[in-house]
Amino acid sequence: MLKRRTVVLGGLAAPALVGVGGGGAAAQSGPIRIATAGPMTGQYAAFGGQMRAGAEQVVADLNAAGGVLGRQLALEVGDDACDPRQAVSVANQLSGRRIALMAGHFCSGSSIPARDVYAEEGVLQISPASTNPAFTEQGKWNTFRVCGRDDQQGQVAGRYMAQNMANRPIAILHDNSAYGRGLAEETKKALNAAGVQEALFSAYNPGERDYSAIVSRLQAANVGVVYVGGYHTESGLILRQAKERGMNITLIGGDALVTNEFWQITGGAGEGTLMTFSSDPRKRATAAEVVQRFRAKNIDPEGYVLYTYAAIQIWAEAAKRNNATDPRRIATALKSGGPWPSVLGDISFTPKGDVTVPDYVFYVWRNGSYAEM
Repeated sequence: MLKRRTVVLGGLAAPALVGVGGGGAAAQSGPIRIATAGPMTGQYAAFGGQMRAGAEQVVADLNAAGGVLGRQLALEVGDDACDPRQAVSVANQLSGRRIALMAGHFCSGSSIPARDVYAEEGVLQISPASTNPAFTEQGKWNTFRVCGRDDQQGQVAGRYMAQNMANRPIAILHDNSAYGRGLAEETKKALNAAGVQEALFSAYNPGERDYSAIVSRLQAANVGVVYVGGYHTESGLILRQAKERGMNITLIGGDALVTNEFWQITGGAGEGTLMTFSSDPRKRATAAEVVQRFRAKNIDPEGYVLYTYAAIQIWAEAAKRNNATDPRRIATALKSGGPWPSVLGDISFTPKGDVTVPDYVFYVWRNGSYAEM
């Protein structure tokens, strides 16, 4: 029989399976190992929690339905803390555990270096959340995502500001991460192409608590709109500290603001904040039953919960259709087959591994929660 335990390896918390009796037979007939990895600890742990919740639920649902190809799934969970070096370590450790799928990572700065490890070690990677174009642009055989790209998201944000906010000085800030800088640059391109020049384009240091220096620069430029390519923690602090100085600004961000923790940081200062994200997956008919199961557990499947669920769900469907879990065979099927049913709806992939139909819309924060505009 198999007993579950939890092991911790160099920052990697992963459920392992230990065979009791049967020798090598347990490895041949035991569960199929898959994994998710992201910031399970650190300041972006809210997103790691979203990914873990989605992965755990889809594994439970698939196992309850008989597993994949008659075998149960065992979930490994890696913590990269959104640090590129730690992500490479996690990728090496999980590859050594012979996972069939990596449903991760979260931060583009982690997914991109980890991608090369997985490609070399023969692991299929489907990210629920990494939006930097470089992640798939090289066309690695193993690399997919079920979310959109920053060049698509930036176009939506840049055009919106040009059409609706050109009468107010606009600042574009970023945190110098692969995700944040990339999104800021794509947004700047779209804004400039629409004939509007930003008043300020600048970086800030992530992880700080005092952003008075950058707020002073915003104030000196008489900025009325601040677009932030970065995460909810710093974005929330910058907004709150600007409002405390009496500045009347509108904050606009990307999909890294899609967590209720944003309001916990801003309080009422977050009222009216805008952000881009795909149309609310919680409201899609294809997700209705799964959303009910989450809410029965008092879990709000916000942000990237359902995206992680979908990444694993699509892999499982491809394995069933092809009667195989071989990563290269599944990768070929994902690019040439489809559409693949999921909680997000039917998904098809381009030859590079991107979704064929990105779906970015605007959300607004009101009274402590966010909703589509």
